[in-house]
Amino acid sequence: MENRIKECQLDLYADRTSAHTMRANQLRLWFASMAYVLICALRRIGLAHTQFARASCGTIRLKLLKIGAPVRTSARRIKLAMPSAFPYQADYHAAHVALTAAARRHEPENAVKIIRQPPWALLPP
Repeated sequence: MENRIKECQLDLYADRTSAHTMRANQLRLWFASMAYVLICALRRIGLAHTQFARASCGTIRLKLLKIGAPVRTSARRIKLAMPSAFPYQADYHAAHVALTAAARRHEPENAVKIIRQPPWALLPP
């Protein structure tokens, strides 16, 4: 338990409470805690069968999330133009495939039916 607290404090800067108000510091702690939860979920679901399965939050942040890649956004997609020399492309791709599969497994069965119905069909009689 203490190692997890230390990991959150050191790797995700949860100990940085330098704002003037207590609410701002509390919000900063919430952001750090939420980032820790998201990175742990990424490690558990997306990086399970990669070399980052047991990596610390700081290692995942530095090697997978802080990369120099141009981001192109459109109405439907967000595209990352990975550099060809990026050494962790296979792990990044494996995480993408695992997270996409997990999202499809937990998608509600009636989501497509509700979207295709006209809005007035959703109103109660």
